[in-house]
Amino acid sequence: MNFVLVPGAWHGGWSWHPVGQRVRSAGHGAYALTLPGLAMGDDATGLRLADAVDHIVAEVERRDLRDVVLVGHSFAGIPITGAAPRLGGRLAGIAFVSAFVPLRGQSMADAMGPEMGPWIRGTIDASPDGTIGVDFASFRASLMQDEPEHLQRLVYDQLTPQPGGYMLDALDVDGVGTLGVPVKYVLAERDLALAAPGAELAARAGVEPIMVPGTHETLLTHPDEVAKAIL
Repeated sequence: MNFVLVPGAWHGGWSWHPVGQRVRSAGHGAYALTLPGLAMGDDATGLRLADAVDHIVAEVERRDLRDVVLVGHSFAGIPITGAAPRLGGRLAGIAFVSAFVPLRGQSMADAMGPEMGPWIRGTIDASPDGTIGVDFASFRASLMQDEPEHLQRLVYDQLTPQPGGYMLDALDVDGVGTLGVPVKYVLAERDLALAAPGAELAARAGVEPIMVPGTHETLLTHPDEVAKAIL
């Protein structure tokens, strides 16, 4: 199998390296992507959700990968849902890791609810390059709560502002349950960052959640358990 690992909002491929190393040690391929606009020095101006979806598909095709398992963390549940039907016979499975499972026509901003959604849109509109960041207080309270502050700081300092179009655009595709490939939903036990209960999100994908320890950043703090779950 070839596991294509797609990071969540503000994260790059670096966030998947601990899990990816364990996947490789188990004898599989592992490819950690960084979506456009999320590498240091990238110009995020004007990027839309379609650019993220296109990038995933293009990387799979460029590398000529077969037996592909698309793995998405957090926000990346949206672009992997968009990319999956375009991979055809290359696709062998899908795994969501504490990830959003989008409804048709629902953007990330929409999924965050009637209070957070307008704030996200306003913040993006006010940004010179149309991006949105996360402050440290919010990060430590909801994405990596209860972990040591030095570890929170280490992870936070890697983050990059998210292209706003990734948050504002929605997909017009069928759910992953229609693709005829195995689907998994891996849920961190102490995740506080999801816009809906993890069991509800897993149900959208037609599965029961596989529980792993940790917070929303479980892929960094508990890579052994996450790797075992997706394998």
